[in-house]
Amino acid sequence: MSTDSVEAEPAADICCASCGIGGVDDVKLKECDACDLVHYCSDNCKQDHSPNHEQLCKERAAELRDELLFRQPESSHVGDCPICCLPLSINGKRVALMSCCSKWICDGCDHANGVRQIKENSQQTCPFCRHPTPKNVEEGSKNFMKRAAANDPEAMNQMGFTREKEGDYDGAFEYLSKAAESGDATAHWSLSLSYAKGKGVEKDEKKEIYHLEEASIAGHPDARIALGTFELKNKRYDRAVKHWIIAANLGYDQSIQVLKECYKGGLVSKEEFAAALRAHQAAVDATKSPQREVAAEYLRFKLTLEGRK
Repeated sequence: MSTDSVEAEPAADICCASCGIGGVDDVKLKECDACDLVHYCSDNCKQDHSPNHEQLCKERAAELRDELLFRQPESSHVGDCPICCLPLSINGKRVALMSCCSKWICDGCDHANGVRQIKENSQQTCPFCRHPTPKNVEEGSKNFMKRAAANDPEAMNQMGFTREKEGDYDGAFEYLSKAAESGDATAHWSLSLSYAKGKGVEKDEKKEIYHLEEASIAGHPDARIALGTFELKNKRYDRAVKHWIIAANLGYDQSIQVLKECYKGGLVSKEEFAAALRAHQAAVDATKSPQREVAAEYLRFKLTLEGRK
């Protein structure tokens, strides 16, 4: 019998792992909450069978977690620019956050919007939602507060960062925890730092790693680097390399430097390193556009002028 035929068994052939009753119209079987190996007809049967299933359940749950953890994300945690729809650069200097709508905009679209407004002698507005841009930091903070009150994850992140700068670590933790509940990668990354440093909470390595994993699954490259470092310290080299290759595939420069050292040390093969280099370059190239190059050139020119003052 083939594996496909076993996986395609009808529900009637599935039985409760405890009492053996089959899944029929009047008996609804539910999968184990942690794994996909067994089914139960009731909570009592689940509890009765727990001693026999516990070890196997833990092993299968760990396998499922790893499948999710080591799956290559489609994009980094910053996603795409909502205007030009090209991937945003992981480099924070190449993006701008709009406090009015909590959208990250690429430097190309932001620069093009500014040029248009100068030519038209029009009011400065957000390139995405066209809301007037804040006149000062205080006005921008009010925008974030309004959006945070509406449970906007990015706004809650910004409020959390503000509270942390003010030394209010409890307030920061509260905002970041709310943002993390929506699956926000940046919030999970920030919470991992909180648990690592003991800011607003007691130090807790297990919770630190949990939030690093959640951030990594959502495409956060810094979290990948950190997880790889954890695995390296525990001498689980294969797992460490997997994390760093995933980060490289997202276009993260630091991971390439780490993999380079791994290649020198024999932890990464020539073929693996070459593949990582190609994937990294492809991810970086995907973030480029003529409009973004114009913005980058303008920034270089501006910095040169400021350096002469």
